[in-house]
Amino acid sequence: MEILEKAEQLKTELDTLRPLDAEAEARIMQKFRLDWNYHSNNLEGNSLTYGETKALILFGITAQGKPLKDHFEVTGHNEAINWILEIVTGETVLTEAFIRQLHTLLLKESSYKEAQTAEGKPTRRKIEVGKYKTQPNHVITVTGETFYFATPEETPAKMHELIEWFRNEKEKFDINPIILAAIFHYRFIRIHPFDDGNGRVARILMNFILMQFGYPPAIIKTEDKESYYAVLRLADADELEPFIEYITQNLSHSLEIMIRGAKGENVEEPDDFDKELVLLERRLKSEDKSNRLSKNPKIIEELLEELIFPLIGEFIKFCSKLDRFYINKKVYSFILNIGFTQPTKDNVIESLRRSLQKESDLSSFDVNYNHNDFFNPNFVELDYSSRLNFEFREFTYSIEFRGSYGDSRTKFEKYYGELVSPNELYLALNKIAKSHKTFIEENTMNQN
Repeated sequence: MEILEKAEQLKTELDTLRPLDAEAEARIMQKFRLDWNYHSNNLEGNSLTYGETKALILFGITAQGKPLKDHFEVTGHNEAINWILEIVTGETVLTEAFIRQLHTLLLKESSYKEAQTAEGKPTRRKIEVGKYKTQPNHVITVTGETFYFATPEETPAKMHELIEWFRNEKEKFDINPIILAAIFHYRFIRIHPFDDGNGRVARILMNFILMQFGYPPAIIKTEDKESYYAVLRLADADELEPFIEYITQNLSHSLEIMIRGAKGENVEEPDDFDKELVLLERRLKSEDKSNRLSKNPKIIEELLEELIFPLIGEFIKFCSKLDRFYINKKVYSFILNIGFTQPTKDNVIESLRRSLQKESDLSSFDVNYNHNDFFNPNFVELDYSSRLNFEFREFTYSIEFRGSYGDSRTKFEKYYGELVSPNELYLALNKIAKSHKTFIEENTMNQN
């Protein structure tokens, strides 16, 4: 194919310009990363605009009126890309474990989505992160026919076959990396191994393969969605060449951008200025206090499902690491008057969900993890309490982390529509766990 020859020529030209200036390369890769995050998520129905995506990734500014779920999709996708960019230059081998880890980074937490039973009745399906599907995920085509992906029973074997095929093909001396990456993308989609996120994972894996061979990522643009799906449908009919040509065409565009950047030329595209204007508008609106979102049942429900319940799950996971040092433990909420002596993430969250549904105007609630009765009887009265407290005001919400020892308090206050970053939450949880560890160390040393 002529288009393949053109891409190879562009790659050769790019190689002559290497190594790139560090600042120029960082600027180019930032553009690719922003474009990749926006387009790959938007293809799957994410509502954030390019400007909103850029504002979220670069400045932590959230889009008012947009679902929190959409913000988490973008931040999860960005974390997955950053991970890929960190390891792509090493000797990382593409394995099933690698793919499952990528899926976990992308989706972060297990969740539920609306679905239909085989009889067409509405139901809720649990989306497990990092695990292959447990239910069929076939789709109905525009003609009303069912298009069948691999069954849950077939999926592990088919994924094993895919990885073995890739390893064998990659070792061939005359392999074309573009064809290899494109076919891998298609074969992965035909299996559809996960309950959700298959398209995003497929595009990340395709770009991981391309970048391992020294190519930039190929960006499938959301405005070209129909063409992308059209060539995928042709591949379903055993016509793979149009799909390979389509991927190569998009890759050539990325190569041209990277070559311009390597030469010190402008890497912006004609529509980038319009995107910058949207970003400016977004930032100005975020600073306008008259435009703040106010507390309402819908935004509280979204905040609970997309931020607070997953955070409580992580809080329980962090606190439970210290269970080994105590005979008894209990999770409870003073405000909601519920408690668990055998807490698990799922039963705590489901009970909280039921209790909070009864609250017509939620103002606050707490979650406490208590450790009692130190396992070594030589040390008495070693009890520890870790606490999360949530408050909901007219325009803001707050999350407070606190342990019963040392300087373990962290508090975040945000406007509705703004999110605490995953990294900030991790640091706050880690601070509580480390304070608890220090508490044990200092008290056991004092009593020796």
